[in-house]
Amino acid sequence: MPYGTVGPGQPGRLGGVESLVFIALSVLAAGIAVGLQSPMLGILSSRLGTLEAIFIVHIGGAVASVLPLLLLRGGGKLGQLAAVPWYTLLAGVLGLVVVAAIGYAVPRIGAGATTVLLVAAQLLAATLADQFGWFGIAVKPLDLGKVLGLGLLLAGAWLVVRPN
Repeated sequence: MPYGTVGPGQPGRLGGVESLVFIALSVLAAGIAVGLQSPMLGILSSRLGTLEAIFIVHIGGAVASVLPLLLLRGGGKLGQLAAVPWYTLLAGVLGLVVVAAIGYAVPRIGAGATTVLLVAAQLLAATLADQFGWFGIAVKPLDLGKVLGLGLLLAGAWLVVRPN
């Protein structure tokens, strides 16, 4: 089963029935977190430096995730790390790129412009991943509606970040 597909009894199911509301609320909460994190990163980056901000954010994230992992799950499935594809470990490096770019951009162009560019780039990359099934996710082909939506998002991004 492709990674983008959830089967019976797999994570992503609540009581055997997938809950779109729960998924949507989780993603909306993540979006709010990114929106709030961006100005904080801007402050850290402008006052301490971009590399220092990256370090602080990732140390904080590591501490916040290791405690429940060890306390609630006894280390979870970390012993199975060798079973995941090697390239999935690059997700951490990509996280560094995200944090560095946000920390650098927010003091210069603002949180709103930074976020709209981030979201536009995310949607473009994710749409390509869906189209071609990158990394083993389920293929979800482009259609006219998705192409129009991408175009509108890119046009909106330009309107937000263009010089006055």
